[in-house]
Amino acid sequence: MKQSTLILIFAIFSNCAISFAQDNQQSTYRDSVVKNAHIELFNGENLDGWYTFLQNRGRDNDPKKVFTVQDGMIRISGEEWGCITTDKEYKDYRLITEFKWGMATHAPRLENARDSGILLHSQGEDGNKQGIWMTSIECQIIEGGTGDFIVVGDGSDKFEITCAVAKKKQGSSFVFQPNGRKVTINENRINWFGRDPNWRDVIDFRGINDVEKPVGEWNLLECEVKGDEITIFLNGTLVNKATNVKPSKGRIQIQSEAAEIFFRRVELIPLSK
Repeated sequence: MKQSTLILIFAIFSNCAISFAQDNQQSTYRDSVVKNAHIELFNGENLDGWYTFLQNRGRDNDPKKVFTVQDGMIRISGEEWGCITTDKEYKDYRLITEFKWGMATHAPRLENARDSGILLHSQGEDGNKQGIWMTSIECQIIEGGTGDFIVVGDGSDKFEITCAVAKKKQGSSFVFQPNGRKVTINENRINWFGRDPNWRDVIDFRGINDVEKPVGEWNLLECEVKGDEITIFLNGTLVNKATNVKPSKGRIQIQSEAAEIFFRRVELIPLSK
């Protein structure tokens, strides 16, 4: 075979190989983009992708309009106890939310600290905890205590977390401390690292180390869920972290607990292990 023919064959083969490699890279890139694309759990217009659940009313029965969308924000009036719940289950993600408190409060917490929460890894029947929530792991949202963990479980090891904690408790609750001793709980709470030891359940409470912004200002609350870990960031500060979390997937719920609260962003970024 002539040398010129060999060169031509080699060139054709090389071009095909390069083209295949480029296509492969583009395909991998597209897969990566799709895999890690942001999922807007709130589209700014309605509550598509969520359903409501209220104590003593059940699913999708909200005559007092506790959950509405106003001016591109989710408004939770707090007038009745309940939650909005995602239609789908999720695992391995970073949940990014932006919230601020409204001014309205309702009985029986008219003069108590404004209260809400995000329930992660929610499983089981609607209302299987106190007739209101699913069993879950809560990222607490409350004046002075945003970032606390609460195990909203059934008392078994099916719902539990392990945290590094300080030697001294706040009342009956452990306090998160990086590099502290490890404890595992299947009930009660782990307070965020800077929770004021003199915290009181009163409206407008402000702690000396609070990371949360004053009422009416927007807060950035992020929950990073990867494998059996949950890490909570408030306004860019790591405030709490749990390992050996059970379960490691589930629906997401946002609570209504007698205080008005607004969310303008609820976004999920899938994470690969």
